[in-house]
Amino acid sequence: MSVVLEDLRVPAELSARVPVEERVDGGGRRDGVRLLVGRRATEVVSHHGFGELPGLLRAGDVLVVNTSRTLPAAVDGRLGENPVVVHFSTRQDDGRWAVELRTPDARGTTLPRAGGPSGVVVALPGGERLTLLAPLSARGERLWLAAVSMADPVAYLHRYGRPIRYGYTDRDQPLAAYQTVFSVPSEDGLGSAEMPSAARPFTAGLVTELVSRGVQIAPIVLHTGVASAEAHEPPYPERFAVPASTAWLVNAARAGGGRVVAVGTTAVRALESAADGRGLVRGAQGWTELVITPERGVRVVDGLLTGLHDPEASHLLMLEAVAGRGLLERVYGEAVAGRYLWHEFGDVNLLLP
Repeated sequence: MSVVLEDLRVPAELSARVPVEERVDGGGRRDGVRLLVGRRATEVVSHHGFGELPGLLRAGDVLVVNTSRTLPAAVDGRLGENPVVVHFSTRQDDGRWAVELRTPDARGTTLPRAGGPSGVVVALPGGERLTLLAPLSARGERLWLAAVSMADPVAYLHRYGRPIRYGYTDRDQPLAAYQTVFSVPSEDGLGSAEMPSAARPFTAGLVTELVSRGVQIAPIVLHTGVASAEAHEPPYPERFAVPASTAWLVNAARAGGGRVVAVGTTAVRALESAADGRGLVRGAQGWTELVITPERGVRVVDGLLTGLHDPEASHLLMLEAVAGRGLLERVYGEAVAGRYLWHEFGDVNLLLP
């Protein structure tokens, strides 16, 4: 996998360690983050507060949002005498789960560990267990397929789990901190192992203002799996759904001169998975294995609202497909110089045509 921003260095202190509403500069509001806007046609970069978003969009634009809810997907377990943390990633159609085992550290976060071997049994709270079966794919052994003993794994997670947390954060946060204003329960109870975080800064008031200005909101669902905080692999297959009503809104906007702006890389992956070679979107659901690169390009999405990603992250290939390398390099250079904050509780970036 190529590295898009190989020369970029992001200082560790630019990681957002707590939600913005807990920071002095956030004003106690989710929309208190900063917004860095890059325009591809001119390669102009401008600085804003997130509350200015309605004025940066226009009537006829469509914001495509992911309504997946975040699950409390981290559960403590034991592998023999050794403590482990299990990250429940994605339920398979046959009832098995893709899981990641991590080693707990003294800070209350986790460190990577070798996966497997096959047949290992992890003891879980409440007398339950999971058995590792095989690596999820030939790509590596970070994620494993596992058989689980509990009758209702999602209910089990809500009883014993907590949100996945990485080492750049200061402390555990309640599950509510990892839900967005757009998240809704799914019929089968499934959700995302990690928050679709690009939508986190939205508030009900901001959504109302957007709608009153003629910006339409169109939902999709993509249940995100466990990302790699260290290896930055391309995304694994994920479950998605694009409703027929969203497909109609997107196609109508494109035909009428409006712009389709995806809120998060998950929304891009879902939309592009439901589009044909001409960019016509149809209602679709199932599993997507699509990996969007500059070579593949995008066929539907005109703009993207997203967080700031590590220089090694595979997500940046998608961002380059939307924005072009020149603009992307300029945006990220300005983000470092302007002391923008990275990761799920950090600032956001709007890429427009």
